[in-house]
Amino acid sequence: MSTAAKPIKESRLQRALRRLGSSNAELESEELQQQVRQEGAVPILTCEDRQQVALTGTVATVTITPRAGHPALEVELRDGSGAVTLLWLGRRQIPGIDPGRTIKIWGRISCHEGKRLVYNPRYELLDGPAA
Repeated sequence: MSTAAKPIKESRLQRALRRLGSSNAELESEELQQQVRQEGAVPILTCEDRQQVALTGTVATVTITPRAGHPALEVELRDGSGAVTLLWLGRRQIPGIDPGRTIKIWGRISCHEGKRLVYNPRYELLDGPAA
């Protein structure tokens, strides 16, 4: 017999009781983290500086931030474990990238002034909630 501990499966009643005692933010965070696992992405919280990453999450905010006199599209992506700022230089908008949209991105993460950033990431629009 194996001595390794096996995860205990939660019953429907246990799951329902846990959901009743959880806030909407906790439930949303849990759903986002489940989607991250399903997409094969890594949680934002575990990313290290200069690491090549594949991230999945929901677009929280979209803003245009001028940098050195040129437009830059700044997007906050959340996955339930944390947040990362996606920055597309020279862009004012990207069709389909709107708050509430679920996307998957690939790029190199970096830290700047205490924020996690990914510059000009490749992206894929995923099926899922869109505002």
